[in-house]
Amino acid sequence: MLDPGDNCELPPIPGKRYFTISEVSELCAVKPHVLRYWEQEFPKLQSVKRRGNRRYYQHHDVLLIREIRSLLYVEGFTISGARNRLIQEGQGGRDHHAEALTLLTEGLEEVRALLTPAGVARS
Repeated sequence: MLDPGDNCELPPIPGKRYFTISEVSELCAVKPHVLRYWEQEFPKLQSVKRRGNRRYYQHHDVLLIREIRSLLYVEGFTISGARNRLIQEGQGGRDHHAEALTLLTEGLEEVRALLTPAGVARS
């Protein structure tokens, strides 16, 4: 287990569609065998298998792996505790996303009002 004080800044995720297991290992500071194990333990984590049964991960998978890593190594959850936390977040996540979209829409309307000249009618 990592020391929370040793939680170094993870590198930014490049704008690629697919990542190999070794790339994800470097991006998330987790060994490849741990990633393979987590695929068995976390149903939401599913790699795409291509060419010779090689694993490829998408951007959302890398974000999920970082979240799992944080739950296990930084916050100190067990595997089952982290799995339950992700399930709870998945159920409540829709409400959170709807609220975030509402706030974003309101903010964009405010920016639009500031940028629109006073005499011009909205379409």
